Amino acid sequence: MGRQRILVLGGDGYLGWPTAMHFSAAGFDVTLVDNLSKRRWEQELGVKPLIPLPTLLRRVEAWTEVTGRSIRCYVGDITNFDFIDSVIAEVRPDTVIHYGEQPSAPFSMRDREHAVFTQVNNVVGTLNLIFSVYSHCADTHLVKLGTMGEYGTPDIDIEEGYITVTHKGRQDRLPYPKQPHSFYHLSKVHDSHNLLFAARTWNLKVTDLNQGVVYGVSTPETRLHGDLVTSFHYDETFGTVINRFLVQAARGIPLTVYGSGGQRRGFLNILDTLQCVELACRNPALPGEFRVFNQFTEEFTVGELADKVRLAGAQLGREVKKESVENPRFEKESHYYAATRTGLMDLGLEPHLLTIDVVCEMLNEVIGHAEDVNEESVWPKTLWVPKRDPADARV
Repeated sequence: MGRQRILVLGGDGYLGWPTAMHFSAAGFDVTLVDNLSKRRWEQELGVKPLIPLPTLLRRVEAWTEVTGRSIRCYVGDITNFDFIDSVIAEVRPDTVIHYGEQPSAPFSMRDREHAVFTQVNNVVGTLNLIFSVYSHCADTHLVKLGTMGEYGTPDIDIEEGYITVTHKGRQDRLPYPKQPHSFYHLSKVHDSHNLLFAARTWNLKVTDLNQGVVYGVSTPETRLHGDLVTSFHYDETFGTVINRFLVQAARGIPLTVYGSGGQRRGFLNILDTLQCVELACRNPALPGEFRVFNQFTEEFTVGELADKVRLAGAQLGREVKKESVENPRFEKESHYYAATRTGLMDLGLEPHLLTIDVVCEMLNEVIGHAEDVNEESVWPKTLWVPKRDPADARV
Protein backbone atom coordinates (compact mmCIF):
# COMPACT_ATOMS: atom_id res chain seq x y z
CA MET A 1 0.00 0.00 0.00
CA GLY A 2 1.36 3.45 -0.95
CA ARG A 3 1.52 6.58 1.15
CA GLN A 4 -1.75 8.00 2.40
CA ARG A 5 -3.00 10.72 0.05
CA ILE A 6 -4.11 13.94 1.74
CA LEU A 7 -5.91 16.72 -0.14
CA VAL A 8 -5.92 20.09 1.68
CA LEU A 9 -8.54 22.55 0.42
CA GLY A 10 -7.65 26.15 1.26
CA GLY A 11 -3.97 25.18 1.40
CA ASP A 12 -2.70 28.77 1.05
CA GLY A 13 -4.43 29.92 4.25
CA TYR A 14 -3.43 30.54 7.86
CA LEU A 15 -4.23 26.94 8.81
CA GLY A 16 -4.13 25.29 5.38
CA TRP A 17 -0.47 26.00 4.63
CA PRO A 18 0.89 24.75 7.99
CA THR A 19 -1.39 21.71 7.66
CA ALA A 20 0.00 20.87 4.20
CA MET A 21 3.58 21.14 5.47
CA HIS A 22 2.79 19.19 8.65
CA PHE A 23 1.39 16.20 6.78
CA SER A 24 4.15 16.32 4.17
CA ALA A 25 6.77 16.27 6.93
CA ALA A 26 4.98 13.29 8.49
CA GLY A 27 5.37 11.31 5.24
CA PHE A 28 1.93 11.73 3.66
CA ASP A 29 1.43 12.36 -0.06
CA VAL A 30 0.05 15.92 0.05
CA THR A 31 -1.84 17.92 -2.56
CA LEU A 32 -3.28 21.36 -1.89
CA VAL A 33 -5.95 23.43 -3.60
CA ASP A 34 -6.54 27.17 -3.30
CA ASN A 35 -8.06 29.90 -5.43
CA LEU A 36 -5.93 32.64 -3.77
CA SER A 37 -9.11 34.56 -2.87
CA LYS A 38 -7.83 35.54 0.59
CA ARG A 39 -5.07 37.54 -1.05
CA ARG A 40 -7.64 39.32 -3.24
CA TRP A 41 -9.89 40.08 -0.26
CA GLU A 42 -6.92 41.62 1.53
CA GLN A 43 -6.45 43.99 -1.40
CA GLU A 44 -10.17 44.78 -1.47
CA LEU A 45 -10.20 45.70 2.23
CA GLY A 46 -6.77 47.35 2.31
CA VAL A 47 -5.34 44.94 4.90
CA LYS A 48 -2.37 42.59 4.91
CA PRO A 49 -0.74 40.04 7.21
CA LEU A 50 1.79 41.30 9.74
CA ILE A 51 4.58 39.31 8.05
CA PRO A 52 4.62 39.57 4.23
CA LEU A 53 3.85 36.28 2.49
CA PRO A 54 5.59 34.90 -0.58
CA THR A 55 3.50 33.61 -3.45
CA LEU A 56 2.01 30.15 -3.15
CA LEU A 57 4.38 28.93 -5.87
CA ARG A 58 7.37 30.22 -3.91
CA ARG A 59 6.08 28.57 -0.73
CA VAL A 60 5.88 25.19 -2.45
CA GLU A 61 9.33 25.65 -4.02
CA ALA A 62 10.86 26.62 -0.67
CA TRP A 63 9.34 23.55 0.99
CA THR A 64 11.02 21.29 -1.56
CA GLU A 65 14.33 23.15 -1.27
CA VAL A 66 14.40 22.84 2.53
CA THR A 67 13.02 19.32 2.99
CA GLY A 68 13.40 17.49 -0.31
CA ARG A 69 9.67 16.70 -0.14
CA SER A 70 7.06 17.89 -2.60
CA ILE A 71 3.56 19.29 -2.24
CA ARG A 72 1.45 19.26 -5.39
CA CYS A 73 -0.59 22.39 -5.95
CA TYR A 74 -3.76 23.17 -7.92
CA VAL A 75 -5.00 26.75 -8.24
CA GLY A 76 -8.75 26.91 -8.78
CA ASP A 77 -12.14 27.48 -7.18
CA ILE A 78 -14.06 24.60 -5.61
CA THR A 79 -17.34 26.38 -6.41
CA ASN A 80 -16.47 25.42 -10.00
CA PHE A 81 -17.61 21.81 -10.06
CA ASP A 82 -15.61 20.86 -13.15
CA PHE A 83 -12.42 22.04 -11.45
CA ILE A 84 -12.82 20.26 -8.11
CA ASP A 85 -14.24 17.16 -9.81
CA SER A 86 -11.15 16.88 -12.01
CA VAL A 87 -8.87 17.25 -8.97
CA ILE A 88 -10.74 14.59 -6.98
CA ALA A 89 -10.76 12.24 -9.97
CA GLU A 90 -7.01 12.63 -10.43
CA VAL A 91 -5.83 12.62 -6.81
CA ARG A 92 -8.38 10.15 -5.38
CA PRO A 93 -7.47 11.21 -1.85
CA ASP A 94 -7.74 8.98 1.17
CA THR A 95 -8.61 12.09 3.21
CA VAL A 96 -9.82 15.57 2.29
CA ILE A 97 -9.14 18.32 4.85
CA HIS A 98 -11.61 21.08 4.02
CA TYR A 99 -10.49 24.62 4.95
CA GLY A 100 -11.50 26.03 1.56
CA GLU A 101 -14.06 28.63 2.61
CA GLN A 102 -14.46 32.32 3.36
CA PRO A 103 -13.38 32.22 7.04
CA SER A 104 -14.39 35.55 8.56
CA ALA A 105 -17.52 36.48 10.52
CA PRO A 106 -17.00 40.26 10.10
CA PHE A 107 -16.47 39.80 6.34
CA SER A 108 -19.86 38.09 6.13
CA MET A 109 -21.53 40.91 8.09
CA ARG A 110 -20.22 43.87 6.07
CA ASP A 111 -23.29 44.10 3.83
CA ARG A 112 -25.73 42.07 1.78
CA GLU A 113 -23.21 41.33 -0.97
CA HIS A 114 -20.64 39.89 1.43
CA ALA A 115 -23.28 37.86 3.29
CA VAL A 116 -24.60 36.35 0.05
CA PHE A 117 -21.10 35.68 -1.25
CA THR A 118 -20.09 33.93 1.97
CA GLN A 119 -23.05 31.58 2.01
CA VAL A 120 -22.97 30.78 -1.71
CA ASN A 121 -19.20 30.30 -1.72
CA ASN A 122 -19.06 28.11 1.37
CA VAL A 123 -22.19 26.02 0.87
CA VAL A 124 -21.76 25.44 -2.88
CA GLY A 125 -18.09 24.54 -2.51
CA THR A 126 -18.89 21.92 0.11
CA LEU A 127 -21.78 20.51 -1.94
CA ASN A 128 -19.49 20.21 -4.97
CA LEU A 129 -16.97 18.34 -2.83
CA ILE A 130 -19.62 15.93 -1.54
CA PHE A 131 -20.89 15.05 -5.01
CA SER A 132 -17.39 14.64 -6.45
CA VAL A 133 -16.14 12.42 -3.63
CA TYR A 134 -19.23 10.21 -3.83
CA SER A 135 -18.76 9.86 -7.57
CA HIS A 136 -15.04 9.03 -7.63
CA CYS A 137 -13.92 7.76 -4.22
CA ALA A 138 -16.77 7.19 -1.80
CA ASP A 139 -14.42 5.67 0.79
CA THR A 140 -12.60 9.00 1.20
CA HIS A 141 -12.70 10.48 4.71
CA LEU A 142 -14.00 14.08 4.66
CA VAL A 143 -12.63 16.24 7.47
CA LYS A 144 -14.42 19.58 7.56
CA LEU A 145 -13.24 22.47 9.69
CA GLY A 146 -16.32 23.71 11.50
CA THR A 147 -16.52 26.23 14.32
CA MET A 148 -17.71 26.40 17.91
CA GLY A 149 -19.57 29.53 16.77
CA GLU A 150 -22.17 27.24 15.21
CA TYR A 151 -23.52 26.50 18.69
CA GLY A 152 -23.84 30.07 19.92
CA THR A 153 -24.04 30.55 23.68
CA PRO A 154 -26.95 28.43 24.98
CA ASP A 155 -27.79 28.38 28.67
CA ILE A 156 -27.01 24.65 28.87
CA ASP A 157 -23.81 22.67 28.36
CA ILE A 158 -22.68 22.33 24.74
CA GLU A 159 -22.24 18.69 23.79
CA GLU A 160 -20.14 17.32 20.93
CA GLY A 161 -22.47 17.58 17.98
CA TYR A 162 -25.40 15.62 19.41
CA ILE A 163 -27.74 15.76 22.37
CA THR A 164 -30.09 13.13 23.80
CA VAL A 165 -33.64 14.48 24.00
CA THR A 166 -36.55 13.00 25.93
CA HIS A 167 -39.92 14.26 24.73
CA LYS A 168 -43.38 12.96 25.67
CA GLY A 169 -41.97 9.70 26.91
CA ARG A 170 -39.76 9.03 23.90
CA GLN A 171 -36.01 9.52 23.53
CA ASP A 172 -33.70 10.19 20.58
CA ARG A 173 -30.13 11.34 19.93
CA LEU A 174 -30.38 14.44 17.75
CA PRO A 175 -28.01 17.05 16.32
CA TYR A 176 -27.29 19.71 18.93
CA PRO A 177 -29.37 22.88 18.30
CA LYS A 178 -27.43 25.65 16.56
CA GLN A 179 -27.61 29.39 17.29
CA PRO A 180 -24.81 30.74 15.06
CA HIS A 181 -23.13 34.10 15.62
CA SER A 182 -23.03 35.44 12.02
CA PHE A 183 -23.83 34.73 8.38
CA TYR A 184 -20.42 33.06 8.20
CA HIS A 185 -21.26 30.76 11.10
CA LEU A 186 -24.63 30.06 9.49
CA SER A 187 -22.81 28.88 6.36
CA LYS A 188 -20.88 26.40 8.50
CA VAL A 189 -24.15 25.12 9.98
CA HIS A 190 -25.48 24.56 6.46
CA ASP A 191 -22.26 22.65 5.67
CA SER A 192 -22.77 20.48 8.74
CA HIS A 193 -26.34 19.65 7.77
CA ASN A 194 -25.36 18.82 4.18
CA LEU A 195 -22.48 16.60 5.31
CA LEU A 196 -24.69 14.86 7.90
CA PHE A 197 -27.22 14.14 5.16
CA ALA A 198 -24.51 12.79 2.83
CA ALA A 199 -23.05 10.55 5.53
CA ARG A 200 -26.47 9.18 6.50
CA THR A 201 -27.79 8.79 2.96
CA TRP A 202 -24.71 7.97 0.85
CA ASN A 203 -22.66 6.18 3.53
CA LEU A 204 -19.82 8.72 3.40
CA LYS A 205 -17.23 9.06 6.18
CA VAL A 206 -17.26 12.54 7.72
CA THR A 207 -15.58 14.22 10.69
CA ASP A 208 -16.72 17.73 11.65
CA LEU A 209 -14.16 19.62 13.74
CA ASN A 210 -15.92 22.44 15.57
CA GLN A 211 -12.88 24.57 16.24
CA GLY A 212 -12.44 27.33 18.77
CA VAL A 213 -10.45 30.52 18.15
CA VAL A 214 -6.90 29.70 17.03
CA TYR A 215 -3.83 31.62 18.14
CA GLY A 216 -0.16 31.20 17.36
CA VAL A 217 2.49 32.69 15.14
CA SER A 218 4.55 29.68 14.09
CA THR A 219 4.89 25.90 13.82
CA PRO A 220 8.00 23.71 13.53
CA GLU A 221 7.66 23.81 9.74
CA THR A 222 7.17 27.58 9.41
CA ARG A 223 10.43 28.10 11.33
CA LEU A 224 12.48 26.21 8.74
CA HIS A 225 12.70 29.08 6.26
CA GLY A 226 11.49 32.66 5.94
CA ASP A 227 9.37 31.78 2.91
CA LEU A 228 7.44 29.13 4.87
CA VAL A 229 5.72 31.55 7.29
CA THR A 230 1.95 31.50 7.60
CA SER A 231 -0.37 34.49 7.65
CA PHE A 232 -0.81 36.46 10.87
CA HIS A 233 -3.80 38.79 10.60
CA TYR A 234 -4.60 41.39 13.23
CA ASP A 235 -7.17 43.52 11.39
CA GLU A 236 -10.81 43.59 12.48
CA THR A 237 -11.93 41.41 9.56
CA PHE A 238 -9.50 38.49 9.51
CA GLY A 239 -7.60 38.89 12.79
CA THR A 240 -8.57 37.02 15.94
CA VAL A 241 -8.88 38.76 19.29
CA ILE A 242 -5.52 37.52 20.61
CA ASN A 243 -3.70 38.66 17.48
CA ARG A 244 -5.32 42.07 17.74
CA PHE A 245 -4.34 42.45 21.39
CA LEU A 246 -0.75 41.39 20.70
CA VAL A 247 -0.36 43.95 17.93
CA GLN A 248 -1.94 46.69 20.02
CA ALA A 249 0.39 45.87 22.92
CA ALA A 250 3.41 45.93 20.59
CA ARG A 251 2.41 49.38 19.30
CA GLY A 252 1.45 50.86 22.65
CA ILE A 253 -2.24 51.09 21.70
CA PRO A 254 -4.82 50.35 24.43
CA LEU A 255 -6.35 46.90 24.00
CA THR A 256 -9.83 47.28 22.50
CA VAL A 257 -12.11 45.11 24.63
CA TYR A 258 -15.54 44.82 23.05
CA GLY A 259 -18.13 45.88 25.59
CA SER A 260 -17.73 44.39 29.07
CA GLY A 261 -15.28 41.71 27.88
CA GLY A 262 -17.36 38.94 29.43
CA GLN A 263 -17.77 36.98 26.16
CA ARG A 264 -16.40 33.47 26.77
CA ARG A 265 -15.14 31.23 23.98
CA GLY A 266 -12.95 28.18 23.41
CA PHE A 267 -9.34 28.69 22.25
CA LEU A 268 -6.45 26.56 21.02
CA ASN A 269 -2.87 26.89 19.84
CA ILE A 270 -2.22 26.42 16.11
CA LEU A 271 0.02 23.51 17.14
CA ASP A 272 -3.07 21.82 18.53
CA THR A 273 -5.03 22.47 15.36
CA LEU A 274 -2.41 20.43 13.53
CA GLN A 275 -2.46 17.77 16.23
CA CYS A 276 -6.27 17.52 16.19
CA VAL A 277 -6.51 17.28 12.41
CA GLU A 278 -3.86 14.58 12.34
CA LEU A 279 -5.63 12.61 15.07
CA ALA A 280 -8.87 12.81 13.08
CA CYS A 281 -7.13 11.66 9.89
CA ARG A 282 -5.30 8.76 11.53
CA ASN A 283 -8.54 7.64 13.21
CA PRO A 284 -11.17 8.11 10.48
CA ALA A 285 -14.92 8.08 10.87
CA LEU A 286 -16.78 4.93 9.85
CA PRO A 287 -18.84 4.67 6.65
CA GLY A 288 -22.17 6.37 7.27
CA GLU A 289 -20.84 8.20 10.34
CA PHE A 290 -21.01 11.97 10.82
CA ARG A 291 -18.63 12.37 13.74
CA VAL A 292 -18.30 15.65 15.61
CA PHE A 293 -15.39 16.81 17.79
CA ASN A 294 -15.31 20.10 19.67
CA GLN A 295 -11.78 21.27 18.92
CA PHE A 296 -10.46 23.58 21.61
CA THR A 297 -8.29 23.22 24.70
CA GLU A 298 -9.20 26.12 27.02
CA GLU A 299 -11.93 28.67 27.64
CA PHE A 300 -11.32 32.37 28.29
CA THR A 301 -13.30 35.58 28.34
CA VAL A 302 -12.12 38.49 26.21
CA GLY A 303 -11.26 40.33 29.42
CA GLU A 304 -9.13 37.45 30.68
CA LEU A 305 -7.19 37.43 27.41
CA ALA A 306 -6.57 41.16 27.71
CA ASP A 307 -5.22 40.62 31.22
CA LYS A 308 -2.85 37.91 29.96
CA VAL A 309 -1.47 40.25 27.30
CA ARG A 310 -1.11 43.04 29.88
CA LEU A 311 0.84 40.72 32.18
CA ALA A 312 3.06 39.54 29.32
CA GLY A 313 3.71 43.14 28.37
CA ALA A 314 4.73 43.94 31.95
CA GLN A 315 7.19 41.03 31.93
CA LEU A 316 8.72 42.49 28.77
CA GLY A 317 8.94 45.95 30.31
CA ARG A 318 5.94 47.42 28.51
CA GLU A 319 2.95 49.17 30.02
CA VAL A 320 -0.15 47.80 28.33
CA LYS A 321 -3.50 49.45 28.90
CA LYS A 322 -6.97 48.28 27.95
CA GLU A 323 -10.16 50.15 27.25
CA SER A 324 -13.75 49.15 26.65
CA VAL A 325 -15.18 50.07 23.26
CA GLU A 326 -18.73 49.74 22.01
CA ASN A 327 -19.31 46.18 20.90
CA PRO A 328 -19.96 46.11 17.14
CA ARG A 329 -21.36 42.58 17.34
CA PHE A 330 -24.77 41.32 18.39
CA GLU A 331 -23.86 38.90 21.17
CA LYS A 332 -24.33 38.27 24.85
CA GLU A 333 -21.55 39.93 26.81
CA SER A 334 -22.13 37.89 29.95
CA HIS A 335 -23.35 34.35 29.62
CA TYR A 336 -23.07 30.72 30.65
CA TYR A 337 -20.55 28.75 28.59
CA ALA A 338 -19.54 25.14 29.19
CA ALA A 339 -18.60 22.97 26.23
CA THR A 340 -17.70 19.29 26.15
CA ARG A 341 -14.38 18.38 24.44
CA THR A 342 -13.66 14.74 25.22
CA GLY A 343 -13.46 13.14 21.75
CA LEU A 344 -10.04 14.42 20.72
CA MET A 345 -8.68 14.01 24.24
CA ASP A 346 -9.70 10.35 24.08
CA LEU A 347 -7.71 10.02 20.82
CA GLY A 348 -4.60 11.33 22.56
CA LEU A 349 -4.61 15.12 22.22
CA GLU A 350 -1.86 16.69 24.36
CA PRO A 351 -2.76 20.39 24.66
CA HIS A 352 -0.38 23.33 24.43
CA LEU A 353 -1.82 25.78 26.96
CA LEU A 354 -1.87 29.57 26.83
CA THR A 355 0.66 30.29 29.56
CA ILE A 356 2.20 33.71 30.13
CA ASP A 357 5.45 32.37 28.66
CA VAL A 358 3.57 31.50 25.45
CA VAL A 359 1.99 34.97 25.32
CA CYS A 360 5.42 36.56 25.90
CA GLU A 361 6.90 34.50 23.06
CA MET A 362 4.15 35.59 20.66
CA LEU A 363 4.37 39.22 21.78
CA ASN A 364 8.14 39.23 21.28
CA GLU A 365 7.70 37.98 17.73
CA VAL A 366 5.04 40.59 16.99
CA ILE A 367 7.24 43.36 18.44
CA GLY A 368 9.84 42.46 15.83
CA HIS A 369 7.37 43.49 13.10
CA ALA A 370 5.61 46.32 14.95
CA GLU A 371 6.82 49.02 12.55
CA ASP A 372 4.77 47.41 9.76
CA VAL A 373 1.46 47.58 11.65
CA ASN A 374 -1.44 49.51 10.14
CA GLU A 375 -3.05 50.85 13.31
CA GLU A 376 -6.22 51.93 11.56
CA SER A 377 -7.08 48.34 10.60
CA VAL A 378 -7.46 47.12 14.21
CA TRP A 379 -10.46 49.33 15.00
CA PRO A 380 -13.94 47.76 14.69
CA LYS A 381 -15.93 49.05 11.72
CA THR A 382 -18.26 46.18 10.81
CA LEU A 383 -21.61 46.37 12.61
CA TRP A 384 -23.75 43.25 13.15
CA VAL A 385 -26.84 45.48 13.19
CA PRO A 386 -26.19 48.11 10.50
CA LYS A 387 -27.43 51.65 10.96
CA ARG A 388 -30.42 52.68 8.86
CA ASP A 389 -31.52 56.06 7.66
CA PRO A 390 -34.55 56.93 9.85
CA ALA A 391 -36.28 58.26 6.75
CA ASP A 392 -36.16 54.77 5.21
CA ALA A 393 -37.40 52.94 8.28
CA ARG A 394 -41.03 51.83 8.19
CA VAL A 395 -43.12 52.39 11.27
